[in-house]
Amino acid sequence: MSAVLASQVKPAEGATVVITHRLRANRLAEYENWLDEIAPLCKASPGHLDWHIVRPIPGLSETYTIVIRFDTIEHLRGWMESPTRARLIEKVQHLFATGDDFFVSSGLDFWFTPAEAKAKVPIRWKQYLVTWSAIFPLALVVPLFVTPILHALGLPNNRILGTLAVTGVIVFLMVYVVMPRYTRLLQRWLFG
Repeated sequence: MSAVLASQVKPAEGATVVITHRLRANRLAEYENWLDEIAPLCKASPGHLDWHIVRPIPGLSETYTIVIRFDTIEHLRGWMESPTRARLIEKVQHLFATGDDFFVSSGLDFWFTPAEAKAKVPIRWKQYLVTWSAIFPLALVVPLFVTPILHALGLPNNRILGTLAVTGVIVFLMVYVVMPRYTRLLQRWLFG
């Protein structure tokens, strides 16, 4: 088992783990059954926020990437170091071509699989285009909604305050709404 823990993770920021499992040939069905067993247990862990699976592309890859978010690094470590997870990893160890590789971090890096996770990473220009194409429409639309709300709340017409509110909404939407769905939609292109 290999792990890289980011020392910068602060308890109040939440934490993300990116797990990669490269499977032996013709073991995908067994692994999918195992996912059905481990997923509910992980999701029931204290502090669990969400779980995303990037499945391999048939004929091109045998690697699964699982992204799991928790509210605190302590809750994430609680799951990753739990006897339940250790038992379940041991149960499928024979399916792995490599080990149970994972990378723990916080912030925006869960949008794209980090290089330390030993998984295929989208090339930078694709990351740039996907991020830019997601932010551009939000930068056009969000001010149309946020600015009237600020005025309705009686807040002064202040460029710094307006920018703070608009960027806060954009980042929230990017992290929690847009990028998890958008990268899933574009995964073949991103990782191709």
